[in-house]
Amino acid sequence: MLLVYTWLKIFIPITILSLAVLVPVNWTNSTLDNSRNIQFSDIDDLSISNIPKGSQRFWAHLGMSYVFTFWTCYILLKEYGIVASMRLHFLASAKRRPDQFTVLVRNVPPDPDETVSELIEHFFLVHHPDHYLMHQVVYDAKKLGKLVQERKQMKNWLDYYELKYERNSSERPTCKQTGFWGLHGKKVDAIDFYTSKIDKLSKDEARERENITTNPKYIMPAAFVSFRTRWGAAVCAQTQQTRNPTSWLTEWAPEPRDVYWENLAIPFVSLTIRQLIMTVALFFLTFFYIVPISLVQYLANIEGLEKAAPFLKPLTEIHVVKSFIQGFLPGIVLKIFLIFLPTILMIMSKFEGFISLSALQRRSASKYYIFILVNVFLASIITGTAFEQLDSFIHQSANEIPKTIGVSIPMKATFFITYIMVDGWAGIAGEILRLIPLITYHLKNSFLVKTEKDREEAMDPGSIQFGASEPRIQLYFLLGLVYAAITPILLPFILIFFGLAYVVFRHQIINVYNQEYESAAAFWPDVHRRIITALVISQMLLIGLLSTNEAADSTPVLIPLPVLTIWFHRFCKNRYKSAFSKYPLQEAHIKDTLERAREPNLDLRAYLLNAYVHPVFKDEENNNRVSSDEEKELENALVPTKRQSCKNTPVSSKHGCSPSPLLPS
Repeated sequence: MLLVYTWLKIFIPITILSLAVLVPVNWTNSTLDNSRNIQFSDIDDLSISNIPKGSQRFWAHLGMSYVFTFWTCYILLKEYGIVASMRLHFLASAKRRPDQFTVLVRNVPPDPDETVSELIEHFFLVHHPDHYLMHQVVYDAKKLGKLVQERKQMKNWLDYYELKYERNSSERPTCKQTGFWGLHGKKVDAIDFYTSKIDKLSKDEARERENITTNPKYIMPAAFVSFRTRWGAAVCAQTQQTRNPTSWLTEWAPEPRDVYWENLAIPFVSLTIRQLIMTVALFFLTFFYIVPISLVQYLANIEGLEKAAPFLKPLTEIHVVKSFIQGFLPGIVLKIFLIFLPTILMIMSKFEGFISLSALQRRSASKYYIFILVNVFLASIITGTAFEQLDSFIHQSANEIPKTIGVSIPMKATFFITYIMVDGWAGIAGEILRLIPLITYHLKNSFLVKTEKDREEAMDPGSIQFGASEPRIQLYFLLGLVYAAITPILLPFILIFFGLAYVVFRHQIINVYNQEYESAAAFWPDVHRRIITALVISQMLLIGLLSTNEAADSTPVLIPLPVLTIWFHRFCKNRYKSAFSKYPLQEAHIKDTLERAREPNLDLRAYLLNAYVHPVFKDEENNNRVSSDEEKELENALVPTKRQSCKNTPVSSKHGCSPSPLLPS
């Protein structure tokens, strides 16, 4: 919510200034240049398109561009300092957590005389003798994970049939022995069948566990190394361990609930190759996606639709249908094309090998922002304009084409206004109603829910997806900065969206969504960088637009703006970014000293013993049981909200996670 609140503080003054200064400047008698047969809309009367070429009024737009840039940078500088201070305060006041004492070590070099575990222990006993405590090697447990998951499914079916038998003990329940979902095969006693399946899977699990722990090929050259003090962990995590910079690589371990265990088994040497493959894949996905989007955008206007389907011409001439096609259809089509994109980008991020859920979200957000920047913003301006002005392009000289594109940039304001209403306003309304989760729950409840565990999973609201929501909001910020000095009438639509987003998402985060992990504002540097990118793009587009309007005297005055903006970004990065990547040794030493004074008999080894054990090595009883000490630690780790996840909230919690009544037969 800090992000939306920051954008509100930026956009409220910008909107007021734009409407107060630029709208009167733009609103003159219609002087739109139709000499090149370019199609204009009524909204262009309130944009920079309505100013005559070479007019002195362009100086107003130039001056307001400086005002908008300086105000945005001023707010960003203040917010960067506030967020950095809040992060350091949170880390200093946070209760004891396993990740404060633990470092992830990767790319451990092989040794013919020692196992990976022995080599890690000897290395840290030699180089960190006063602070090393223990370690937990990383195993490739994918096969074991499948067995554990299959046994859980069998146990769920067994619970269902036992419950069914308890309600009607006169007849033993039966099921079909083979076939997909038990659709065919010989009928057998269901309880006996699933009991035997569970026994067999339990034996397979035991054999696989023994095989993993004894077979060297399942032991990865990585480990979670824990230290006696936070100071020792901070020194290890933030320093180079050997003269070879590619071995014994150390970094802060994610908190246990933030670990993405599937990627820990990926060899470190393959990570670079994986990232290269995904970079190439993202390039082709981004730029080849322009083709269908541009084609559909072309067909989603009156001229394109009538050319592709002449028989629809009588229908498209109806005023209501024509208004819908011109106003809302392009935005709806674009929204449909982007529905499955976040899932695709998350799969790509997982393939790259990031080891924490927060890192996966940040990487997915970065990919998504690049995608919508190219395909939603740039493609809608460039390719959409090219299709709409195709006839004008064909019948003019080549040196006139850049001018046509420059003039037509404000013309896409109508499309972006409808896109904000379709994607932004309607998206906020959908966030309140949560129709898709509601429909999904009822479908699961009708066809898939068989036990109380199924009901709990079906009711789980999940967590807010930063990788999909943040880049979309960043797009509206980009649109606001671009059109603030070009078409100010677009800003109220964005301001309304930010206001609604703040109110709605604040409610959803407090009362609906689960807290999946705690990143301590680690996302902010990425957010800051994308805002700076939006500023530079808006400045470059304004320079290009003024250069096509015979404002040669004023255009060079804008050239310092991108340079100053990039310098400002480098200043903020050098000043504050270390607070988001490093933990001050002074803070670590203070916390260690206070903890030793308050808890002199603390058994840190017992506290960290099972913190970073792979979930498949923990039996079901340990997974479901939460001790009183763990309850306190968990409550301290979570941000206080009115609702907490049933997965993250202890059984005896007061936050409303008590089990619901058993399902009827």
